[in-house]
Amino acid sequence: MKKVLSGIQPSGKLTLGNYIGAMKNFVDLQHEYACNFMVVDLHAITVPQEPAALREQSEMVAALYVAAGIDPNKANIFMQSHVPQHAQLGWLLTTLVSMGELERMTQFKDKSEGKESVGAGLFVYPALMVADILLYNADLVPVGEDQKQHLELTRDIAGRFNSRFGEYFTIPDPYIPEVGARIMSLDDASKKMSKSNPNAGSLIALLDAPDVIRKKISRATTDSGSEVKYDPANKPEVSNLITIYSQCTGISIPEVEARYEGLMYGPFKKDLAEAVVGLLEPMQQRYRDVRESGELRSILSQGAERASETAEKTLKEVQRLMGFLEK
Repeated sequence: MKKVLSGIQPSGKLTLGNYIGAMKNFVDLQHEYACNFMVVDLHAITVPQEPAALREQSEMVAALYVAAGIDPNKANIFMQSHVPQHAQLGWLLTTLVSMGELERMTQFKDKSEGKESVGAGLFVYPALMVADILLYNADLVPVGEDQKQHLELTRDIAGRFNSRFGEYFTIPDPYIPEVGARIMSLDDASKKMSKSNPNAGSLIALLDAPDVIRKKISRATTDSGSEVKYDPANKPEVSNLITIYSQCTGISIPEVEARYEGLMYGPFKKDLAEAVVGLLEPMQQRYRDVRESGELRSILSQGAERASETAEKTLKEVQRLMGFLEK
């Protein structure tokens, strides 16, 4: 069975964009592949984190994995920091990455822009991301467009290792759905819906209350005119809302257009809000159940234990191939 690896950082509130672009795909993939889904807390600390907030957000992301429909009996759900082989392999692979490759990472450029001092962890963390993927010899990696560069680095480093030390690592491929992989901001469809956006009205958080969701969608930016038509080039704002509607209901984009033919934005946005609320309310209830029952600790412990079995085998083989003495 082919293997899948992905993760989400526990920084900020997860959004509807995170669900449609990533977590929804995780749920589908678990039925066909051997999946490992991490909460990448080691990546989160490449920028300053408040310890209490990091703990809370880590539990929140893990619980939302389960609430979204990932079955811990089918896929491993675990904290990255609970599997120490990630950090160990990350260091080994850092020695195979050049300064030039790291300097070209656009995420480093974005996060460091305008700052007088930047932590070394932010610079070298792509090597840890490479280790995350190669530790499980993943065949497929669900990534957004903004992460494709990191996957290309992973493919390069895997090939470099194989060439120097012997064929061992699988060269992973990206998994990028054609539709719905990139949900845009509610206030500016030229930008991705992001949990780091300081404008709360730009995003729908997965744990937003129903009335908050309704208000945000009612205030979402729309294009001039009133036609509910999917035309990303000329009507990017409405096209984004149509994509959200389609992804939340399973109704195709042409069907959405036909349903609202001749109607104005008002009725469409009202129905869209109810579609989003209808999707998220059961997820929010499951989230509360997971947090309150205490089952999350058991899920994370079991997930880390299973992941560690694979990770340790990989690490030992990499160490052997690189010339390290066995214990």
